[in-house]
Amino acid sequence: MRKRFRFLAVILSLVMLLSACGGNNNNGNGTDGGGSNTANEEAGREDGVLDINIASEPESIDPALNTSVDGAIMISHLFESLIRWEDDGKGNAVLKPGIAESWDVSEDGLTWTFKLRDAKWSDGKPVTANDFVYAWNRLVNPETAADYEYMLDMVKGYDSEDKKLDISAPDEKTFVVNLSVKCPYFEEICAFPAVMPVRQDAVEGSSTWTNSPDTLIVNGPYKLEAWEHNQTLSMVKNPEYHDLDSVKAEKLAFHLQDDENAIYASYRSGDLDFVSSVPQDEIQKLLDTKELKILPYVGTYFVCFNTEKAPFDNPKVRKAFSLVIDRDFIVKQVTGQGQEPASGYVPSGVYDEKGAEGEDFRTVGGDYYSIKVDDYEKNVEEAKKLMEEAGFKDGEGFPQIEYLYNTSENHKAIAEALQNMWQEKLGVQVTLQNQDWNVFLNERKQGNYDIARHGWIADYNDPMSFIDMWMTGGGNNDAQYKNDEYDKLVKEAKATSDQKVRMENMHKAEDILIGDDAVVAPLYFYNNSYMIKPNIKGMYYTPLGYFFFKSTTGF
Repeated sequence: MRKRFRFLAVILSLVMLLSACGGNNNNGNGTDGGGSNTANEEAGREDGVLDINIASEPESIDPALNTSVDGAIMISHLFESLIRWEDDGKGNAVLKPGIAESWDVSEDGLTWTFKLRDAKWSDGKPVTANDFVYAWNRLVNPETAADYEYMLDMVKGYDSEDKKLDISAPDEKTFVVNLSVKCPYFEEICAFPAVMPVRQDAVEGSSTWTNSPDTLIVNGPYKLEAWEHNQTLSMVKNPEYHDLDSVKAEKLAFHLQDDENAIYASYRSGDLDFVSSVPQDEIQKLLDTKELKILPYVGTYFVCFNTEKAPFDNPKVRKAFSLVIDRDFIVKQVTGQGQEPASGYVPSGVYDEKGAEGEDFRTVGGDYYSIKVDDYEKNVEEAKKLMEEAGFKDGEGFPQIEYLYNTSENHKAIAEALQNMWQEKLGVQVTLQNQDWNVFLNERKQGNYDIARHGWIADYNDPMSFIDMWMTGGGNNDAQYKNDEYDKLVKEAKATSDQKVRMENMHKAEDILIGDDAVVAPLYFYNNSYMIKPNIKGMYYTPLGYFFFKSTTGF
């Protein structure tokens, strides 16, 4: 999923505890939901409302249409899928039964039979297996135009001409899924926001069904109270939720803004209880006082090239622009939150062949370029040679280009550092353009850019979450990338249950993506930072980037 603000270094020893497919996903981060170790921090207001800022206006809170982490956090408080992320009692999210109280898997791993519990929608009507049949078929229906339609490509029928999935509801409480290939991360898919149930009459009753409490019918721990666009999205406890005793917070207010200085001022004044972004010049002080907390995060911050637009239709140019990025300088002097410089695309913390008991995909895959400080000048020389081979010696004849990023102090600082490196080392002219989040997403998706800031968080702990997004025509392929050999390798990886073959093909695919074609230029591997008032307890988290607030108390 896309992330708006920071991505930080994954703490490998913690992340590797996140199970790729099963009910034992303790990530070991121990958030404690509060700030017991902070120095001199004032408690938040006790007004009965948890005031949260994670981003500005979400692109969508329709489960099928959202593609961002912030939207997913909101959606996960409004809807619940077959399987859910639940607190293990230590601030860590683990997979547990959601709307499905149990499930059986056939010996060949291809048929999954879910038995639904007695659960209700927010208007009191029962949640049925047909709600899942409708939601899953809606997700893959081309008319829905969901970027995440490929999330269910392991389900039988996905590749059929009519795009009808082999799923069924033998009765109201039984949901059956037939897979075309055994999927090692299918349980995580069943907890993913895009596959959460939606009710047909609600969706088809209004084109703006997600905008109003009167039309947004949900089945999660909260329901929509009010949505003042670009201001606040408020939720209140859903009295029809099946596990109401687990919901401690009566009301959540998501404040929709992206100005770090204003957000930080609101936090200091007590208007906000939780924030996930702070001004760049406050970071070191807040780390020293332990008010800013760092969690593991499976993701990569990178630069995305428009591969269909000259001069970035030339892989030599793309590789040159990647090589002159001083990644060590960026993480130490620009972001300053302990991120890990990226030597490849798939981040540290993603499983390789043997899952949690095996090696890390990044360790096995190795480095595509040196991130050592002493090798930077060698990288620059190689980049200059590539530019000369492409016909742009010392930048001569190279057109002025634009770097696009979404409004954020952090992204601006990185953009200015990149601009300086590209201009100084390659002799090219780069202008910077920032846009509001939703405008930025659309412009990048439509290919209206030269180079753009990008970032990706794992949707599940498997390298496929990073690899399949670059297939030709993919909904999240903002680079407009096309490569038949790459597509072939990804499809072969998806078509087998042999973990060794899967991983070999994905490593080969990354070799093409980064080694040969330099489609993206990774900068660093994320970690996740946040601040929370010391009186707030009960928050929990998964390194896929989701914060959960339903169990919070103290406000």
